[in-house]
Amino acid sequence: MMRQHGESVARTGRNRRAKLFSRILVPIDLSRRNVRPLKVAAALARQAGASVTLFHVVHEVPGLAAGEMRVFYDRLLEMSRGKLSRAAKAFAARGIAVRFDMCVGEPTREIVRVAARGRADLIVMGSHKVDPRRRGAGWGTTSYKVGLLCACPVLLVK
Repeated sequence: MMRQHGESVARTGRNRRAKLFSRILVPIDLSRRNVRPLKVAAALARQAGASVTLFHVVHEVPGLAAGEMRVFYDRLLEMSRGKLSRAAKAFAARGIAVRFDMCVGEPTREIVRVAARGRADLIVMGSHKVDPRRRGAGWGTTSYKVGLLCACPVLLVK
């Protein structure tokens, strides 16, 4: 079988092509640190012909009843909707099928839940740089926990 460099499909038993990734989940925190993960996700999605779901979790304040913070969460969700919508337009402009979603909760738990529910083939998310001189530092990060808990592959972009 001949393959071109960068081809993102695999052959199945009956000589048909099967997509390696067809549903990519991109959890973002809406900071400037997401520029590279968004670019990588767009390139992978375009190459593989995959759809993309952009996802943001407004971190829930532990120990407070959700009703006490409803106005605050609603304002954060509305701000998130605007930023996700702008990011989605960049994907759509490249011909990539894209949607976005958001919720209030604990980020790791919600990312794992959405990945499973949406049958994500790949998660692309940003990660901090690791300092090898500080052993064990960074093991409590969302990206580390998602990498351990998700059933699908996770691509961490630094």
